[in-house]
Amino acid sequence: MHDEARAEKAHRTLVAPATAEQLAQVFYALADPTRVRIVSALVGAELCVGDLAAVLDMSISAISHQLRLLRELRVVRKRREGKHIYYALDDEHVGDLFGRGLEHVRHT
Repeated sequence: MHDEARAEKAHRTLVAPATAEQLAQVFYALADPTRVRIVSALVGAELCVGDLAAVLDMSISAISHQLRLLRELRVVRKRREGKHIYYALDDEHVGDLFGRGLEHVRHT
């Protein structure tokens, strides 16, 4: 037996399948420690691949691979300036999501 009122309330907050898939992809993007560290570096600065490689002490190739996935999932965006491509968080929502997650894991 179920509570009709509770079930109806839950039904009103239930996200559509397509929205659930998109949200799951965002969390997938943040499910890898390297990608989390890239996002953390981009919270306060727009950086090029070389900068990110130096900060994370990783190869440019490895960083580029992760950035490609983060771009596809709309977590980061790129901007070209001459020969350089700079990466930043896609929008303030990504920074907010990252910040809230960080607060959660640091909460004691």
